[in-house]
Amino acid sequence: MEYEIRQATTDDADALVRMHTLAHEESYGHLLPPAFFEARRATMAERVERRRPYLDSPQPRIIALDETSEIVGFADAGPGRDEELPQALELYALYTLNRTYGAGLGAALLAAALGDSPAYLWVLEANPRARTFYGKHGFRPDGKRTLLPPDWHELPELRMVRHATPSAPSS
Repeated sequence: MEYEIRQATTDDADALVRMHTLAHEESYGHLLPPAFFEARRATMAERVERRRPYLDSPQPRIIALDETSEIVGFADAGPGRDEELPQALELYALYTLNRTYGAGLGAALLAAALGDSPAYLWVLEANPRARTFYGKHGFRPDGKRTLLPPDWHELPELRMVRHATPSAPSS
């Protein structure tokens, strides 16, 4: 399947928030209670309004659309927020819907958001699929760990860093 990958616009906010909500449920349904996802669904309208100005940024806000023009993935990147790292670029988020797994969409979104630039990201410690994916693209844990806020049940995250251009990932 071919996907259209492009910069998101403010017109994409509603569909993007819906996709992000579904991706959270698919990715973290085994880690968080149903009430967490119910609360996210209940605040979708507010989150759409918060997302609109964010999408008006010149930073990479990349979306992927399927053949029906449904958003099935996204990647957000921008200036690094961790002052102690020399990498100026941070991958804030990368999500794809489960039905796209194995199609190369995550790699395409990662490339569109970061290119081959040195960068870093935070990933849930309990997300081995994502950690493996990022490892294939040159990211390595650097030993830094943090806990998400209480509304995310303080799930632990690991920082992964890519210092140089990665070698081509293996299949």
